[in-house]
Amino acid sequence: MDAQVIKEVDFNVWPKGELNTAYAKYFTGNSYLAPLDAEHGGPVNVTFEPRCRNNWHIHHKSVQVLICVAGRGWYVEEGKKPVEMRPGTVIAIPAEVKHWHGAAKDSWFQHLTYMTKVEEGASTTWLDAVKDEEYDKL
Repeated sequence: MDAQVIKEVDFNVWPKGELNTAYAKYFTGNSYLAPLDAEHGGPVNVTFEPRCRNNWHIHHKSVQVLICVAGRGWYVEEGKKPVEMRPGTVIAIPAEVKHWHGAAKDSWFQHLTYMTKVEEGASTTWLDAVKDEEYDKL
């Protein structure tokens, strides 16, 4: 880890989880997943290393909720101003909204995520990676 990176996450509070290999192709950088009773509808804790972010994507027939629990990150919705996420930030992403989320350049980032208002046929469409040039403007 780079000496300039601020580690704002205490992994004793929110577990880092396992390396996210299942969705790695949709992320730039490493992310980690720690399901918190997810098999019963509970949230998943997602940990992003500094500069890690997921690709642009759209959730169909469901609402994604993000709750920042540690570190610092970004939520970016197509056509809107980026939102800095810090502990306590909650974002509900309506169905059919193109967006991405990930860590700040100099901080680990953790958010809980879960889906709500899930309708039959719900799915996610993964799109292009967020280009470094776009990310570096944040």
